[in-house]
Amino acid sequence: MATIPSLDIDHVAKLARLALTQEEKATFAQQLGSVLHHIEQLSKVDVSGVEPSAHAFAVVNVWADDVARPGFPVDQALRNAPAQRDNMIVVPKVVE
Repeated sequence: MATIPSLDIDHVAKLARLALTQEEKATFAQQLGSVLHHIEQLSKVDVSGVEPSAHAFAVVNVWADDVARPGFPVDQALRNAPAQRDNMIVVPKVVE
């Protein structure tokens, strides 16, 4: 498939901060041109009767009831802590 004439692989590579070889530029130009050709084909589809949407199906939130439950006992919560002191997890100091 031929590449699109206005496709500037050097500019795209610069935006993506990629250093491409000439072979990679040729390969990616062909691949990107192919992708753009398929996108162009989508513009030919008649969508006049289709309502715009962000999802294929209606998305609704399903919330569980907020019921208070007892938490872990302290010994079980600290069971896997690498270090502990006074019923708390000890972590390395990150601020001087």
